[in-house]
Amino acid sequence: QVQLVESGGGLVQAGASLRLSCAASGRTFSSYDMGWFRQAPGKEREFVAAINWSGVRTYYADSVKGRFTISRDNAKNTVYLQMDSLKPEDTAVYYCAFRKSGYSDRTTTLGYDYWGQGTQVTVSS
Repeated sequence: QVQLVESGGGLVQAGASLRLSCAASGRTFSSYDMGWFRQAPGKEREFVAAINWSGVRTYYADSVKGRFTISRDNAKNTVYLQMDSLKPEDTAVYYCAFRKSGYSDRTTTLGYDYWGQGTQVTVSS
């Protein structure tokens, strides 16, 4: 049974930092690219960041580039999202997901097959 469990969300003030974690099980974690998405109330789920299986290549949405950092520890079956300089517009539920093998577009939810339950991030102004 494939499982992804996010943690690390919370309520912070603008300018603060948070580090999200996503623990994976039920699949050979080191064989898969991973992604982080977020969904704000009334909006569609949107791409935030992705990382390839080895951690060498990373990709970011323009809205978070330079502020967020995705990383992974294959020995711990965990992917992370370090979020710095948080803004109120970063408020959303954040989800991690396994990327489908061979799916070319890493920025669409269609390219991911297993998702976590999400963790809430709220940034106050």
